[in-house]
Amino acid sequence: MLLPPLKSLPIFEAVARLNSFSKAADELNLSQSAISHQIKLLENYLGESLFIRQGKKLTMTDEGRSYLSSISSSLEVISHASNQIKGAEKTSIRLAVYSSFAVSWLIPHLNDFKKLYPQIDLSIEMTHSTPELSDRTADCFITVDKVKRGFSADLMYEERLFPVCSPTFFTQIQADLGIQDLFQISECILENPSILAKYSLITHSSIYDKYLEDWRVWFAEQNILLPESIKFQKFSHLLLAYEAAKHHQGIALINDFVFKYQTPKNSLIALPTHFVKTSDQFNFVYKTSRRNEHGISQLKQWITRQSKSLVFDPNTN
Repeated sequence: MLLPPLKSLPIFEAVARLNSFSKAADELNLSQSAISHQIKLLENYLGESLFIRQGKKLTMTDEGRSYLSSISSSLEVISHASNQIKGAEKTSIRLAVYSSFAVSWLIPHLNDFKKLYPQIDLSIEMTHSTPELSDRTADCFITVDKVKRGFSADLMYEERLFPVCSPTFFTQIQADLGIQDLFQISECILENPSILAKYSLITHSSIYDKYLEDWRVWFAEQNILLPESIKFQKFSHLLLAYEAAKHHQGIALINDFVFKYQTPKNSLIALPTHFVKTSDQFNFVYKTSRRNEHGISQLKQWITRQSKSLVFDPNTN
C-alpha cells in the first residue's frame, strides 16, 4: 500500500482550513518552517502544487481543494477510531449561540457532530442577544460581537440579506408584471427595484435594532430613498419575519442560513435580485489560552468545516 507522508496530512488540513501557515503553526504548536517543510514534502510526493503563495496571500489550487475534499473525512474517521480505542475521556463543552442560528443551522447538523465526536458532551446555550464573552457564560461562542482581548475568533459567515416571498405571493408579482419568465422578472426588478415598494414588505428589528432599517439599507444600495408609500408589517425577530413571508403576508429580507435550512421545498422563493451585506460577521469564538484543549479544538475544526455550506446558492432555488 503506497501512502503519502502521513505526518503531512493533518498539517495540510490545518493550513487549508485556516488559509494560513502561521495560524496552522500556532494551532499545531509547530514552527512555520516545519509547516512549510511538511507541505513541501506532500507536494513533492503528489507532484502537484497545493497552494499558491503570492506575498502574504495564500490561495489553494484546484488540486489542493480536490485533495482536501478527498482526505478530510478519512482523517476524521482515523481520529474517531483512535479516540475510541484510547477510551478518550468524555469532555463537556458549553456553546453559546443565537437562537436563530441554533434553530436554523446548528441543530440540523448536530447528528454529524455526535457521530464523529461521541466523547464530547455538547450543551447548547441559546441566547437572544449578544452573549458576554466569559467562561461564566460558556466555553465557546458563535457571535457577531467584537472579540475582546484574550479571545480568538474564526470567521464562519458574513451575513447578507435578500428578498423572499411565498410561491403564492410570487404568482401575484408575475401577474402584475405580466411576465412569467424568471430571468425577465429578474431584469425588471434589477432595473427598477421600486417595483417591490408596491407590495406589503415585512420588516424585522433583530439585526438593525429598529424597524424599516433593513429595507432602507436594501433600497439605499440601489441609490433609492425608502418610498413613503410602502405598507410594512413589523416583527421583532428574523424568524417571525420568515414565518410571515411563508404565510403569504408579503416580502421579507432573510439571510442565507434561515432561508437555506428552515425552508421546506417550494415554501419560499428567493426573488431574483440583489442582496445586501449587514456588516455582521458570525465567528466561532473561544478563549485564546484554551485553544489547544482537545474538545474545543475538535469543535472548532468541525464548525469551520461545516460553515462552508452556510451560503445559499441561488442556482439551487
